[in-house]
Amino acid sequence: MPENFSLKETKPNIGGGRVSGGREKLTSSFDLVEVTHFLFVRVVKARDLACSNATVGGGVCHTFVEIKIGNYKGSTKYLEMNKRNPEWNQVFAFTKDRIQSLSVEITVREKEFVNDEFIGKIAIDMSDIPTRVPPDSPLAPQWYKLEAEANSSVGELMMILWFGTQADEVFIDAWHSDVASVSGDSITNTRSKVYLSPRLWYLRVNIIEAQDLVVPGDKNRNPEVYVKAALGNVKLRTRVSADKSLNPRWNEDLMLVAVEPFYDHLVLTVVDKNNEEEISLGRCMVHLSEAYIRWLPEPVGAKWYNLEGGGEVVEELKFASKLNMRISLDGGYHVFDESIDCSSDYRATFKGLWPPAIGVLELGIIGASVLVPMKSRDGRETTDAYCVAKYGPKWVRTRTVVNSFSPKWNEQYTWEVYDPYTVLIIGIFDNCHLNGEKGPNPKDPSIGKLRIRLSTLSTNRVYTYSYPLIALQPSGVKKMGEIQLALRFTSPSYTSLLAAYARPLFPKMHYIHPLSVYQLDSLRQQAIGILCSRLSSAEPPLRTEVTGFMLDAGYQLWSPRKAKANTERLMDAVHLITEAWKWFDTIKKWNNPAANVLVIVLYLVVVFYPSLVLPTLLIYCFLIGIWQYRKRPRDPTHVDIKLSLADSTNADEWDEEFDTFPSSKQGEVLRMRYDRLRSMAGKVMVMVGDLATQGERLTALWSWQDPVASAIFLALCVMAAVVFCSGLVPPRCILVMVGLFVMRPPSFGIGIPCAPQNVFGRLPTKTDCML
Repeated sequence: MPENFSLKETKPNIGGGRVSGGREKLTSSFDLVEVTHFLFVRVVKARDLACSNATVGGGVCHTFVEIKIGNYKGSTKYLEMNKRNPEWNQVFAFTKDRIQSLSVEITVREKEFVNDEFIGKIAIDMSDIPTRVPPDSPLAPQWYKLEAEANSSVGELMMILWFGTQADEVFIDAWHSDVASVSGDSITNTRSKVYLSPRLWYLRVNIIEAQDLVVPGDKNRNPEVYVKAALGNVKLRTRVSADKSLNPRWNEDLMLVAVEPFYDHLVLTVVDKNNEEEISLGRCMVHLSEAYIRWLPEPVGAKWYNLEGGGEVVEELKFASKLNMRISLDGGYHVFDESIDCSSDYRATFKGLWPPAIGVLELGIIGASVLVPMKSRDGRETTDAYCVAKYGPKWVRTRTVVNSFSPKWNEQYTWEVYDPYTVLIIGIFDNCHLNGEKGPNPKDPSIGKLRIRLSTLSTNRVYTYSYPLIALQPSGVKKMGEIQLALRFTSPSYTSLLAAYARPLFPKMHYIHPLSVYQLDSLRQQAIGILCSRLSSAEPPLRTEVTGFMLDAGYQLWSPRKAKANTERLMDAVHLITEAWKWFDTIKKWNNPAANVLVIVLYLVVVFYPSLVLPTLLIYCFLIGIWQYRKRPRDPTHVDIKLSLADSTNADEWDEEFDTFPSSKQGEVLRMRYDRLRSMAGKVMVMVGDLATQGERLTALWSWQDPVASAIFLALCVMAAVVFCSGLVPPRCILVMVGLFVMRPPSFGIGIPCAPQNVFGRLPTKTDCML
């Protein structure tokens, strides 16, 4: 049975039962997720503990607290101290639906090598535990007397217990009962967190010229000098100066990506290329805090920088060589870390250029279902799933649900929206940094990813759908499970939303001083590398493989599947033109005489009443739009495997798409793929050549490559101008004759090309000049 990759509408119990399709103004801050109740236990500190080791001179008391509810057991960290008043300040969360006990047992123990020593315990009935509903203030902790077997005084424990939901502010940092199998520092990797991308800048280094360079060695040799710029791990260089002198000029821009805070220095080195040897003529270091912040199109002023450290010869000099440069942080650009067409943010780096917010995007990550096993632990297959969502500079990560193929997160997050033409990116991953993972540096594999464009959502509507998680593998396309989401895009002002459509998509600097496609691609790779490095150093880390997968860092260079899919997309894009041409071709063949007569009548009306042309077209467009309204899409966009041709790709093409670069294949397989690539590229080459040929024929009309054809064309232009200006033949009559001639019946020789077509087909092209 084939897998179902379609989108499914769901009916989760959110917002008090009011779910998707409605436009209710729900008031709760967690109204897009199902309410989950928890028993929270906050252990603060203890005093006057009867710790045996602490009574011995210089002894250390290793105390901890153990919370037990039925089969669930959690414990605080061990505190090594020689006093009897330890402080833990830890919160534990137990899912209320799974509690099968009538009481909570809290035990204080002392860590020992063999058996932990019992100090005292407290038992609290479930019926005595209060319920807290935010935004009520947190409940104050209380002192509870520890009870021992001999009814002696063994100390007191400060704590508080209450029933709450995921709306509680301690929910994120709490120890959850569903991660009871995880211990030690791995608990940190299971918690939900919010990350903010560091602010990125485009650093423009305009290297103008150098002065008074000293080149060691042969004084009569013309130096071949260029400049290297290094920022962190990124290194760029200028071309070799055409002025092969001691005062070379370049006037060349180098673009790099800088990140706040500016830890790295910009290092510029002037290098002389002497045969195969590179000799440093000096360098300078510039701290980016000294760079000019530029948000207007006007260039910054140039500045001279002293060069130092060029070797023994340079150090003995009593003067310094100089380098003239313009260095600026161009905050008027947006630094792309995502694909331009699927970006979640288009704002400039400089905050003063940010447009006002037009609305709020709310995302409820409810859960997932039928996830595939991702690894094996203790002899059985399992999955430890968590979600990551990105919109703008804000990344969110849900908590990890351990050992579940149908995890429930029920976490809700909010973003400000500045442009509707933006995309929310959601990915789901398997956590491989818990207990029992093998290997020195395990990676969190991806389970699936989806994108949702905000402009396809109706405002103030709640969308609740189950999205398929689709992955491309060497064996083909595979469904990895489904994820249940709730979405709402709220825009309080419809006027602001309409105004956002009228604004330029990119900041003005992208239009006034545009960057090339090569520059944008290079700068995007720099930005991705910086974000991977910074986010992976957070605690808990958002790992490099996760960040790279969300930003599409590992794209494939070549894929026959993508080539075919893009070709079909192009054909669909020009579908209207091709359909119009097919319709006109049927008109010329007079397959339906009644329709032909009607078309000729309409054509004559347009010719004799040209003022009706534009209103008629506009009314026609309006009627078409009204007719298509009933066919409008009701569901959000999602991954379409048919559009990507993922359901019709053969095994060899999948293997080629996932091949490494350079290729790991050899022999006959590589030759076959090369021949196939040449065949496809040959068809593209012929198509591009045909388009170029038609364009060259058009320009040949007045280029006098064919003197006879150019003379005929110019003579016809003059004759037509005289006829139109003299008024002997009205322009309407010319249009009528041309239209009737084109739409004449086949019996009048319509299958034979007319004279203008014959002249145009004989115009010269540059094809005969090519090798």
